[in-house]
This record gives sequence, C-alpha cells and structure tokens, in this order.
Amino acid sequence: MFNKIEKLKSKLNEYRPLTSDEVRRLREEFLINFTYNSNAIEGNTLTLQETALILKEGITIDEKPLKDHLEAVGHKDAFYYIEELVKDKVDLSENAIKDIHTLVLMDKPQQRGMYRRIPVTILGAVHEPPQPYLVPVLMEQLLREYKEEMKDKHIIEKVALFHLKFEGVHPFIDGNGRTGRLILNLELMKEGYPPINIKFQDRKKYYDCFSDYHLKNGDPSMLTTMVANYVEEELEKYISVLEIANSFDNDMELE
Repeated sequence: MFNKIEKLKSKLNEYRPLTSDEVRRLREEFLINFTYNSNAIEGNTLTLQETALILKEGITIDEKPLKDHLEAVGHKDAFYYIEELVKDKVDLSENAIKDIHTLVLMDKPQQRGMYRRIPVTILGAVHEPPQPYLVPVLMEQLLREYKEEMKDKHIIEKVALFHLKFEGVHPFIDGNGRTGRLILNLELMKEGYPPINIKFQDRKKYYDCFSDYHLKNGDPSMLTTMVANYVEEELEKYISVLEIANSFDNDMELE
C-alpha cells in the first residue's frame, strides 16, 4: 500500500528545502481548507469563503455565531503551534496534546486542556467512551503503546491506529475530533509528509472508519487506507506545483 507513497515522498525530498512562493501559497490554501473542513465535520456553520475571510482578513461574518469565529481562529493557532512542534522535533506527549486542545477550544475557556470529568455519549457510535476516571490512565497507556508497541509500523498505519484509539478514549468533553486530526498531522509532518485534510464531504466514510474499527476488533485498515489516499493526494499536489515552479525557473535562466 505504501510503495507509491514512499516513491512520491522521495521525489518531493529532491525539492527540499521547500522555499518557493508556490509552496507558501499551498500552505495558506491548505490551512484555510483544513480549518474549514475539520470544523465543519464538528458542526461549524462557516462556509469555506467565510473561513478564508476570517483567517486572512480578520473579518467578522454577520449572523454567524461568535463560537464559529473562535473555532476558526483557534484551529489556525493550533495548526501554527503544531508547525512549531514539528520544527523543534518535539515528541508527542500529554502536555503537547493538552496544549493543542487549549488552542482548539478557544471558545470554552473552562474546558481547555482538561480531561473530561463526566461520562459522555457519542450519538450513533458503536463504541461507548470509557468512564472519566479511566481517561488519564488510558491516555498514558495510549502514548506508551504509540512509542513502543506501534514503533515498527509504517507511520501512516501508526497515526491511523492512534487516531482511532484517541477518539475512542474521547479524553475531552469537546474538541476531540479537531484535536485528533491536528495530532495526526503533527505526526505525519514530523516524518516529512505533508499534512492531510479530511474533507467534510467525506465525513460519512470517515465516521464509518471508527465503526469498522470497533466492529472488527481493532482492525485499523479502513482508516489507514483513507489516510494513505489523502497523503498520496497531497504529495502529488506538492510535486505538481514544484515541477511547474522548477520548469518556470529553468525557462527564466535560459532567457
């Protein structure tokens, strides 16, 4: 499954360091799309265009709740934060996860960065999240598994499995999905892959991955395939833009 991805990653590495204006534009475009889609999956009502206006221009959208605006800004800040973690090669930890959640949950200060203390139910889910007193122990165990028992897996399979388990623990009252998708991208980026954008239009397939995981006794293959397809898509997009930019630079030199 990963052979094509590794070839594409090797091709992308030939262009590193990525400093072109085209890549900066891609990053800005990705952040807007990622923020829109990740928030929309969780019920945010902002459109893609409205998200872009808030993030780029700081514009307030009439008749849209303050909560939706704060979710957009918080998600952007959280993405900038994970970029710093990537740059500093920071290991994934409970503190890092809580810091990401603190930025994501800008609209709910009393819950930011705190594990839940009440039981929760996920409507329509085949899995019941554990009782709150188990959350700290399960998060500690999950991080240990990620670093030790999953260490020999390909990073795409590894992050997919972590994401499934993280969302299963559901450690926070709110913001678990957005935080989990940011963690997924944090770990991909640390390994030299571009971040991925799980699209709102694919949300049913995305939710089905969790049901499939729990119904098939912990088989992460459905989400692994979904993440792999998104990674491949992003790699091809980056390479295409860089090839065009490189061709343009060569043409300019010939002139």
